[in-house]
Amino acid sequence: MNQTAFANRRQVLAGAIVLAAGAPISAHAQSVLEPSTLGLTANSGLDQSAVLQRALDLAAAAGQILRLPAGNILASNLIFPSNLIVEGVPGSTVVSPADGGIIANIVERNSVVLRDIIFAGAGSAQQTPALLNIERSATIALERCTLRDAPATGLRIFDAAVTIRDCSFSQIGDAAVHSMDSRGLIISGNRITHCGNAGIRIWRGENGSDGSIITGNRIANIDWRGGGNGQNGNGINVFWADEVVIADNHIADCAFTAIRLNSTNNTQVSGNICMRSGEVAIFSEFGFSGSIIANNIIDGAATGISITNLDSGGQLAVCSGNIVRNITPASAVNPDTIPIGIFAEAETAITGNTVQNVPGVAIAAGYGSFLRNVMISGNVISASTIGIGVSVAEGAGTVLIGRNAISGADKAVVGLAWSDVVEADLIANAGRYRNVTID
Repeated sequence: MNQTAFANRRQVLAGAIVLAAGAPISAHAQSVLEPSTLGLTANSGLDQSAVLQRALDLAAAAGQILRLPAGNILASNLIFPSNLIVEGVPGSTVVSPADGGIIANIVERNSVVLRDIIFAGAGSAQQTPALLNIERSATIALERCTLRDAPATGLRIFDAAVTIRDCSFSQIGDAAVHSMDSRGLIISGNRITHCGNAGIRIWRGENGSDGSIITGNRIANIDWRGGGNGQNGNGINVFWADEVVIADNHIADCAFTAIRLNSTNNTQVSGNICMRSGEVAIFSEFGFSGSIIANNIIDGAATGISITNLDSGGQLAVCSGNIVRNITPASAVNPDTIPIGIFAEAETAITGNTVQNVPGVAIAAGYGSFLRNVMISGNVISASTIGIGVSVAEGAGTVLIGRNAISGADKAVVGLAWSDVVEADLIANAGRYRNVTID
């Protein structure tokens, strides 16, 4: 480098340093409001609702971050303003309801971030229906927060767009997250355990686009304290919510179902690991249309995958690339569940799956007359009582079977009339049944 170029470079660097020195501090960091200056005291055992509410309002008005101290803070029915960041001390800031009510409401607000805060419940489900309540709001985010010991729901969402990232939910009486009519949620990288009835619910009042994305979460130990035959006991439950993505989650020990789609459209379930489900591991049921169930691992369930309810309009699915194994002989929670690896009824391609160790039918198409246009092709089946079972009952629709590898089955391909085997060798005798084509 010549001397002139070196000198010019030094002048440029010197000018940059002067500009940086003259830049305002606000360009580098947002100022912080410490609520202790307003009289908030942790571990006092006193109701701090009024002081904390004033701190929230002042921080939002001034464009400051509100930083909560370590320790226990009692506060109820807080109203969060828009344009606010609230931070706690990681693992140390605990906010609990002062009178057993909801801790905080975010209603008709925008741009609120809650970070590193533990929200801990108290009281009864009637007193505290949820720890946090978000309604008719957008761009709301929870990051690295903990919601625990909720007597009912942890986080309740209605008509809102919310991001829930890297949070922890535990010891929840009902559902960790219950959403109704959302504007699209992103639920990512969370840990959810020991919930009374559900991990994550994405529900709507009627069928419509929801667009929520649920990915990379760990969900375990979901009970069904509310009873019923499927509305409770599920890791992830989608009801009347369309265009939802459920991907790459680890879901274990759910009383009923790891992932349950009820009357959904254009929903994708892929790359999930589902362990020890008490009923059906992955369910697409009732008036669904357009379900993709692909590349999941299911180990332990009373039925692996069920794509059902042609009688309610359920149809149109792809079931491919899944591993399903170790199906149990019966369900402890639903005695009507039959040991099946994969089941489908209408407009469904069952391709490229691997099914092993089913004390029943590894892959089944149709139940009685409820069968229409199903293809079973390119699957690998081993160690099952029956490899493939197809309905040949009166009124059953078409099914195509081809190029499957079946080993270790008492019967390879059979014809079923409802639950009874009426054709023990459907490969040899397919010509007797007009609805069956075997390639």
